[in-house]
Amino acid sequence: MAQPEKPKRNMYALGCSCLASMTSIVSGYDVAVMSGANLFIKNDLKIDDTKIEILAGIINVYSIIGSIAAGRTSDWIGRRYTMILACAIFFTGALVMALAPNYAILMAGRFVAGVGVGYAFMIAPVYAAEVAPASSRGFLTSFPEVFINFGVLLGYVSNFAFAGLPEHLSWRMMFGVGAVPPVFLALGVLAMPESPRWLVMQGRLGEAKAILAKTSDTPAEAELRLSEIKEAAGIPEGCTDEVVPVPERSHGEGVWKELLITPTPPVRRTLLAALGLQFFQQASGIDSVVLYGPTIFEKAGLKGKTERLGATVAVGFTKTSFILVATFLLDRVGRRPLLLSSAAGMIASLITLASVLLTIDHHPGEKLTWAVALCIATVLTFVGSFSIGLGPIAWVYSSEIFPLRLRAQGASLGASMNRLMSGAVTMSFLSLYKAISISGSFYLYAGIAAAGWVFFYVFLPETRGRNLEEMEELFGKASKSSEKAEEKGGIELVKGDGGESHDGRKD
Repeated sequence: MAQPEKPKRNMYALGCSCLASMTSIVSGYDVAVMSGANLFIKNDLKIDDTKIEILAGIINVYSIIGSIAAGRTSDWIGRRYTMILACAIFFTGALVMALAPNYAILMAGRFVAGVGVGYAFMIAPVYAAEVAPASSRGFLTSFPEVFINFGVLLGYVSNFAFAGLPEHLSWRMMFGVGAVPPVFLALGVLAMPESPRWLVMQGRLGEAKAILAKTSDTPAEAELRLSEIKEAAGIPEGCTDEVVPVPERSHGEGVWKELLITPTPPVRRTLLAALGLQFFQQASGIDSVVLYGPTIFEKAGLKGKTERLGATVAVGFTKTSFILVATFLLDRVGRRPLLLSSAAGMIASLITLASVLLTIDHHPGEKLTWAVALCIATVLTFVGSFSIGLGPIAWVYSSEIFPLRLRAQGASLGASMNRLMSGAVTMSFLSLYKAISISGSFYLYAGIAAAGWVFFYVFLPETRGRNLEEMEELFGKASKSSEKAEEKGGIELVKGDGGESHDGRKD
């Protein structure tokens, strides 16, 4: 049988997703710029390692506030204006950090920037998922992670570029340039359409229909998407009015109760999948490498600041390059194969890195050139493995699996888990490696990544090619499959693909 022709890439949806995802550039920049800035802040403000550790990692804890608030905010004022709010917060935070005269004001600036990071981490993938047609949702929803990585790379380049300035100016310039992109991003977001799914929730069917016509691959798909969204929103199928009365709970009322207190089995499994995926994404140590790359390379034997910052730039290039590869594979290979391969690569890289660092520790005073080279190589394979699977898929998956009425606030819970674990990892790394050695820290991360591989294999069905409105049915079948397996005394490990439900039956 001849294969159906693959639809051409929808350029309007592509443009919308790109604009929305650009807010993530500033998120990545604000997080990563600390990796080099802390070398100068420590000397300029005369602060110790503990304060540096807190300053570097606290942005992720602060971002939890933004992630939680973004869910309800985006249900109330819309996805587009939530992005504009995030840009305003980023702008303010960058100026406060750049002009900070002391540690306390710098910490206040990190708080403001952290709230902006939380908003951007949550809203960009949700908007991209709601605009994208099913055929390219993985590609478009991975854009926020692409731009986060680009922001990380820019942070590293900024560290390298301003490192030659006087100490009291270098770190201020690193933070200050972060105030420029939000201005242009806010203007760009104003040119974007609102999410069609949010418009339907507000009863604005005419506007939603016009946007779906532009963001779907075919007119038939646009009609089907509108019909499914209306059904999910509780609007009668036969309703053809341009504007209808606002559906009950159209601004997200009662969602927390439905998610956390009285969830149905499909919703419970969906929430577990999102939280678990985001937990393992960060608990496996990626942000320790992103934030403390110079420290890791110093332990490996690179002593000069320029050498260490240069190696860290290589990490940024690798991370960005592999995420670009991942964007083209998500809708072709599927989520599960990429995710499992990614986690396996991370485990192997972490074990190798830990073993090399252990060897270096056992030869104090000696410069083992082969060990230094292998250390750098394994750091690069670690971030490459992360970026080709777990990095983007955590955001793609979490933004596409929740039912429409729960999506924004469900995704905000996933983003909050991500930021909580990122904060815990980054604020504990220096203390952890002092307690159990730097090699012991990476052995620990390898064990967590191995547990993550098992979780992904058991709990995450394939979602490639599914419409967003089909996800509740998919996870409902997954829940029934698990219940039957438990009754038989074991859990079935199910491998899905884009054309099968989680229990292996054709839809």
